[in-house]
Amino acid sequence: MRLRITFSKTAHMRYTGHLDLYRAWERLMRRADLPLAYTQGFSPHPRINLASALPLGFTGEAEVVDVWLDIDLPLEVITAAMQQTAPPGLDIRLVEAIDESAPTLQTILEASEFIITLLENFPDLEERVAMILHTSEIRRERRGKAYDLRPLLLGLEVLSADESARQRLSCRLAAREGATGRPEELLSALGIDPLTARVHRIRLILTDSL
Repeated sequence: MRLRITFSKTAHMRYTGHLDLYRAWERLMRRADLPLAYTQGFSPHPRINLASALPLGFTGEAEVVDVWLDIDLPLEVITAAMQQTAPPGLDIRLVEAIDESAPTLQTILEASEFIITLLENFPDLEERVAMILHTSEIRRERRGKAYDLRPLLLGLEVLSADESARQRLSCRLAAREGATGRPEELLSALGIDPLTARVHRIRLILTDSL
């Protein structure tokens, strides 16, 4: 049985990395007494597939993970068991059964949408955003290799301030294999220190949800 689970990673798990999040899912399923399926071969591991790594310090409200079980169980039983055993910071929003042969999440992921809250004020934020949107190339470097961020930037706008009068940005970045835009790189291109921002992913855009 293959499950597709939509969940939130809240502030309690802000500093939980991708590998630790995978382990948190494994522990959750064990505590819920759900029969995880395992891979075959020399070193079997649980069949748990997270759609997209959420960098350390980021939160997300519509994260997606696929989990395989050895046997079929009613969805309401699975959902209740997971909600009762989920650790603080991991909120189960939706559990669905999907076709076993459906494509992997990574192959159908197209883009991610983020809300970025700035902890420092930038009076010229509108001008910085306009400059980025009107430029044809944004040269950045990742792991020692130069690349162009501009084609990965699918949308960017200034939002109204939050309840604490902090400035906010909304952005959509490509998240395809080999072509992933990163919010921290966008912030750096805007001349903003990523450490002075809170990044929250609000949506993962899959090909079947376009």
